[in-house]
Amino acid sequence: MKFNTSLLHGNFKGDPKSGATTIPIYQSTAFAHETAEELERIFTGHEPGFLYTRLNNPTIESFERRIAFLEKGVGAVSCASGMAAISMAVLTCLQSGDEILAGSGIFGGTYALFEGFKPLGIQASFLKESTVEGFEAAITDRTRIIFVESLGNPKLDVPDIKQLAELAHAKRILLIVDNTCTTPYLIRPLELGADIVIHSTSKYINGSSNSIGGIIIANGRTNWDVKKFPSIKPYKKFGQFTYLAKLRQTTFKDFGTCSAPMNVYLTSLGLETLGIRMDRICDNALALAKFLKEQPQVSFVNYPGLEDNPYHEIAREQFSGKFGGLLTLRVGSKKNAFRVINNLQYALNASNIGDARTLVVHPASTIYAGNTLEEREKMGVYEDLIRVSVGLEDAEDIIEDFLQALVSL
Repeated sequence: MKFNTSLLHGNFKGDPKSGATTIPIYQSTAFAHETAEELERIFTGHEPGFLYTRLNNPTIESFERRIAFLEKGVGAVSCASGMAAISMAVLTCLQSGDEILAGSGIFGGTYALFEGFKPLGIQASFLKESTVEGFEAAITDRTRIIFVESLGNPKLDVPDIKQLAELAHAKRILLIVDNTCTTPYLIRPLELGADIVIHSTSKYINGSSNSIGGIIIANGRTNWDVKKFPSIKPYKKFGQFTYLAKLRQTTFKDFGTCSAPMNVYLTSLGLETLGIRMDRICDNALALAKFLKEQPQVSFVNYPGLEDNPYHEIAREQFSGKFGGLLTLRVGSKKNAFRVINNLQYALNASNIGDARTLVVHPASTIYAGNTLEEREKMGVYEDLIRVSVGLEDAEDIIEDFLQALVSL
């Protein structure tokens, strides 16, 4: 089954009770059962069933099964947002005294989250570059997780997932990959050895900016070192579902980071066109990047699809010949960046990515406004930089829009 077919038929058959071709919205908080004995069996895990939407829900379960199938994982847990998914994925296996190693190119919200773990006794260290050699040199006795993005946002760095997985497993620690910016259409990190994959489903998977959500997918093959991850030990009896059992029965349940059924329903609809949308978005982004590279008003264009980009070869290899929908450009000053943004007619000034529409933002004055100059530059954020999330418009119209905006400089 190829990708676009799997979006429609992979682990999904609509609603078998009614014949509906889309999963119904089970907009219910609780689920009643015939007997006290039946409810007891479901609560204790001796019988499958639905209890309470904070724990599980038929609409949400359908979505989880579909994403797990696409990412080639053993199972998935849907969360209220991408940030909730990152929080739950990490906190499920860490305790005070542990350390996360992350690349500096990770999303600003993730950077802030990891910094916020410090009062809990969980240290985060950020490498200047997401190289295998850099991570290997930085690993300490406290390190428990290597965390990277398959495509950094907005630095657009591309780590070598396979080699990082080999390093992590040699050190008996975890590799967690945020696959939001590339989606399983371009890369499936679990197949390259990652232990856990995360998405902000609000972005490309949804595709229309109408629902917040996140999801965590596990590979089911992690060889858990219970000396390094002692809280996992009671759950090893669940075999390939060890991590998911710990996640569902502790952090996910206790923090209450569940998805809303309506949001998941809308995202499920968007999911079905993911492959077609990503094809168009990637083609548009490459065309725009090539155009911008030739413009005298643009001092630098960062897009891994450009042949002189330092990540071009690893991106081409890992992303099946596509390069994603994000690019950045520099135009000399913050004033110039604002002028370009203000003069764009089709591209919307918004901080989201992965929309059907082209979106632009000035990261330094918005998402990264709370970071120091040194932190911003390590993350690839400069005063004159504009981030572009390329949409589904005709490439000629996107290019014309940027041309008329650049002419205003």
